[in-house]
This record gives sequence, C-alpha cells and structure tokens, in this order.
Amino acid sequence: MEALRAYVAEGKTIDPPSDPPPEFVDRAGVFVCIKKFGELRGCVGTIEPTQPTIAEEIIQNSVSAAVRDFRFLPVEAEELDCLTCSVDVLTSPEIVNDVSLLHPKRYGVIVESGMRRGLLLPDLDGVDTVEDQIDIARKKAMISPDDPVKLYRFEVKRFY
Repeated sequence: MEALRAYVAEGKTIDPPSDPPPEFVDRAGVFVCIKKFGELRGCVGTIEPTQPTIAEEIIQNSVSAAVRDFRFLPVEAEELDCLTCSVDVLTSPEIVNDVSLLHPKRYGVIVESGMRRGLLLPDLDGVDTVEDQIDIARKKAMISPDDPVKLYRFEVKRFY
C-alpha cells in the first residue's frame, strides 16, 4: 500500500527498501490487486519478472494497478482509505498437457494461442472449476473457445 499511496497522493514512485524481507529479494512475476469495499478496483501484473527484485516488481505493479488498469479509472487520493491490496508472487509457469493437473484453488492458469495469452490467478471467489478458470482466461485473452491453446500452471504466494 505504501507504493500505491505515495504515487496516488504525491505522484512519487518510492524506492525499494534497502533491506527487503528475504522473500522479496529474488526475481519473479508479481500481480498486485486492489479492492475497494471488497470489489476489484485494479489488478495488474507480470508473468515473468521485469525488475531486478520482487520488491521493485511490487512497486511497479502497484502503480500500474492504480493508474493503468484499462478496466478502471485511475485511483484517486480520496479513495485510499477505502482500499486494500493483495500481492501474488508467481512461481515460474510450467506447461500442462492434461487438465487433470490443474486445480483452480491451488494453481493459476495461463492460456496461450499464438501471440495471445490470458492469465487467471488461483483461489478466486466464484471460480470453482478448471473449466471456469480456463474459460475466463480465454476471454481475457480474446481466444475463442474453439481455438487450440497451450496451458500453463503456476502457484502463488499471496500477501495481504
């Protein structure tokens, strides 16, 4: 929330902590989701790391979730006290050749068809089946139900 608050309220991008927790030192893809009164307000992430550390990835994606999620207007300073954030640190995606190896509560899914890729995080309210998970990820990537896809799975460590 510190990165989000600094950017929205002051237009400043914070520096990463000089001594980050050990789980934020490595590199990984990260998704930051913002909710307002329990409803999604922004969610942006990276499948593969783009920054030198997870801490820096979190800062960049916090700002993006607040002001660059095309589904929502940018977060305004007046909203800050009503917001909560979660951070999902992703494991490296692994290809899956059998849908029985997926589970929507444990694994996130990536669907890929040509240049299109859609991702859905694991353990989301209302997503109870693998079929739902794949269908939502297809829609996010604008991949038709009939198009063949490559499937990948990943796990997350979720921080609130």
